[in-house]
Amino acid sequence: QVQLVESGGGSVQPGGSLRLSCEASGRRLNVVSMGWYRQAPGKERELVARNIIGGSREYADSVKGRFTVSMNNARNKVYLEMNRLTSEDTAVYFCYVRNRIGPTDYFGQGTQVIVSS
Repeated sequence: QVQLVESGGGSVQPGGSLRLSCEASGRRLNVVSMGWYRQAPGKERELVARNIIGGSREYADSVKGRFTVSMNNARNKVYLEMNRLTSEDTAVYFCYVRNRIGPTDYFGQGTQVIVSS
């Protein structure tokens, strides 16, 4: 069983910044990639950014140049630095981890981000 614990959501004004954190744990966890999805009201869940172990980082076009995903590989932690936030970034953000066993994706419970003046 894999558990994900997220933190760092909240409310911010347009143009502001937030940093999300997430830690994965589990007895048989062998991370392939970690990252973040988001789901806005009335919309489907979408990939925001991910960090592939030993490889690249990928971003949704809508966040390129504003968001940065990073990892602490040793501790199975992933971060999302979000800058120049707009109302379009308002959503519930879900941390995810892809475990090599399976492979299987696991998701956190989500953390709310609200961008509003």
